[in-house]
Amino acid sequence: MGTVRLYLAPEEAAFLAASFPQFVKNNGTSIPVTGLAFDAAATENAFWKFEPINYGSGNVTCDVIWYADTATSGVVRWEAALAAITPGVDNQDVETKAMAAATAVNTTHLGGVGQRLHKTSITITNLDNVAAGDECWLRVTRLGDHAQDTMVGDAIVTSVRLSYSDA
Repeated sequence: MGTVRLYLAPEEAAFLAASFPQFVKNNGTSIPVTGLAFDAAATENAFWKFEPINYGSGNVTCDVIWYADTATSGVVRWEAALAAITPGVDNQDVETKAMAAATAVNTTHLGGVGQRLHKTSITITNLDNVAAGDECWLRVTRLGDHAQDTMVGDAIVTSVRLSYSDA
């Protein structure tokens, strides 16, 4: 039994017509840093399409890798949801497919440096009957306007990492 890992870059994200994070590129001292800037005062969503290669069973872990644009304290509330369609089998309109129920978690800023990387792990248990070979969509949301989200300023997502069992 092994673990399959998928890396999803901010450059690969798709968005609905409204409520989406801004794509940013910050030229650091030595490296360019790209990301999606999720606002602190709104609910914003980003979507990635993927194939669950060799998916076996069990939950999917979604790691959101992010940093605060300016803050050094506070809580960020993240949410993740999946949708899955089996091509050639499911009788589902792809344009009206709904996401499965989302899972939300809070992450407290670790303090010290504002732009330090954080990892928020979300265990997705509502899998929408995902199977190997499906066409799948992942939605990552910052619930910036939620009472439990207290970090001011943008939370910039540098990557999203999915992992699951192949058995």
